[in-house]
Amino acid sequence: MPAASPATDALVVGGGPAGLGLAAELAACGLRVWLVAPHPPRPFPATYGAWLDELPAWTRTCLADVWTDVRAYTGERPTPLLRPYALLDNARLLETLLARAGSGLTWTVGTVRGATRLEEGWEVHGAGGETWYAPVVVDAGGHVGSLSRPRYTGGAALQTAFGIVAHFDRPPAPPGAMVWMDHRASHLAPAGVSAAPTFLYAMHLGGSRYLVEETSLIARPGLPRALLERRLHARLAAQGTPPREVEREEWVAFPMNAAAPCPGPILAFGSAAGLVHPVSGFQVAGALQDAPEVAEAVAGALAGHDPWAAVQAGWTALWPPERRAAREVALLGVDALLALPGDQLPAFFEAFFRLPAREWRAFLAPHTDAGTLARTMLRVFAHAPNAVRAPLARAALGQTGVSGRALRAAVRGF
Repeated sequence: MPAASPATDALVVGGGPAGLGLAAELAACGLRVWLVAPHPPRPFPATYGAWLDELPAWTRTCLADVWTDVRAYTGERPTPLLRPYALLDNARLLETLLARAGSGLTWTVGTVRGATRLEEGWEVHGAGGETWYAPVVVDAGGHVGSLSRPRYTGGAALQTAFGIVAHFDRPPAPPGAMVWMDHRASHLAPAGVSAAPTFLYAMHLGGSRYLVEETSLIARPGLPRALLERRLHARLAAQGTPPREVEREEWVAFPMNAAAPCPGPILAFGSAAGLVHPVSGFQVAGALQDAPEVAEAVAGALAGHDPWAAVQAGWTALWPPERRAAREVALLGVDALLALPGDQLPAFFEAFFRLPAREWRAFLAPHTDAGTLARTMLRVFAHAPNAVRAPLARAALGQTGVSGRALRAAVRGF
């Protein structure tokens, strides 16, 4: 396999939406970009949903569906979320990103195993003996990283989900709707709900076709596939909606609690850069938002022929000080959720969705500042029942540093 020439400006490791998204924007800035992935270009295998208003405008041609009936169940009555939710068409997203990159992108199949720093760039090593050269290297190899390792304080806390796309004789969720979370769990013994809470995430895909996923929002250790698969089928059986024909299964497992990374000589992006939202688990829409600004920062600094300045410019664009402070506060929310007894999770989200829409939407957004996040957390605390407040208070009292300062600032403005 040929190696990237010394004329290459940037090498991106990883062919997921984040890696290809940044590679496309770097190419659109006029850089010569190599992308190394273990597979040739192919539609992304995972299901990617996002709030419509958080997706870049150009993705409007890459949507498989959009729901205006979006709801959550924290009890028997639904809470309408009144915010359109979109499902990305992965084949169209791939085609659009490749088109945005144009001739500036070269995709090569390989697996990166390491990199050696040179005087003016990197020598990147492939598992098959390949060698690639580039001034700037970007690790977009997912949450495990290829050349970088995200940090998880206290160990990784995972969101896991098992789902199926299937045809049903009876609808397993409201027809024409998207169910963001359904915490009803009459099919589970109380002990199971308390120790390992799960909820249903469901999309009506048209006709008799639905995506249904049994989801664990966050747990350390993460809930295993076999348990979630049993729970999903138990839920469907209990409500009298077993699947008639299963098209495919889906398994999701990724860490939620990455700390803001320390800038290094290799730029990370996407999950490898800790960009998974610590409460929702969303990442793709935020990465597609971030990619143009990061690419412009890298390309601008690289015009001065200083690859190390270009990497640091990328880090600064991706993780400015205010975003780092916000991550500290968001991780407080992670600690609170991990400390919360499972049977109190519905009450927590009932209080959360009672907030004004602008507040809960901002809390789930990828770029909200630390003070706003902290004030929203305090308002949830004020609306929550006492059984929810106690573990939230314990989590807050255990915090120091940036998150503690943000909380104190929020209290002054509460």
